[in-house]
Amino acid sequence: MCVALPGRVVKVNGTKATVDFSGNTMEAQAGLVKIKPGDSVLVHAGCILQVLTEQDRSALEELLKEIEEL
Repeated sequence: MCVALPGRVVKVNGTKATVDFSGNTMEAQAGLVKIKPGDSVLVHAGCILQVLTEQDRSALEELLKEIEEL
């Protein structure tokens, strides 16, 4: 099973971005969508797939917490 995770863009450097996942940071490819620092994004397999609204990000994080608790 593959899961895309929500994160927040910390820094953009060309087609790469540093993304924060609840305190853990990693580099992700940012060439598919237009992003800027502070954007909430959905990341899968090291690629940013889309920019999320804050409402969508919150809902997705809540759902992932529920799954983790099972």
